[in-house]
Amino acid sequence: MEVFAEYLARIDNPQNRERTEEVLAWVTKKFPNLMPKIAWNQPMFTDHGTYIIGFSIAKHHLAVAPELAGINHFSDEIVQAGYDHTKQLVRIKWGRPVDFSLLEKMIEFNILDKADCSTFWRK
Repeated sequence: MEVFAEYLARIDNPQNRERTEEVLAWVTKKFPNLMPKIAWNQPMFTDHGTYIIGFSIAKHHLAVAPELAGINHFSDEIVQAGYDHTKQLVRIKWGRPVDFSLLEKMIEFNILDKADCSTFWRK
């Protein structure tokens, strides 16, 4: 979590900072083999040099970015969880609970789907 300390310190709203820290800590604990890093000024996790999932904050939500393949694969579950999404990210409104089981599925999907991926992003 040290790698995210400066990022977290810049989040002005204490509740948003706490929520973001909770999610990042959960990913770190649940997936200890993933490499935490800051890239493009956002916290993310990689596996063997390939992107797995990233996060960013906005005024009204925590954004989760599992890449387009992850969004497409879990689109129905994302909607069922009460989140809205674009082609590239899922928006978890600050007041809504985090569906950690869905988050786990998205991360596991990317780890397996990108097991043989030799590039950072999918092609």
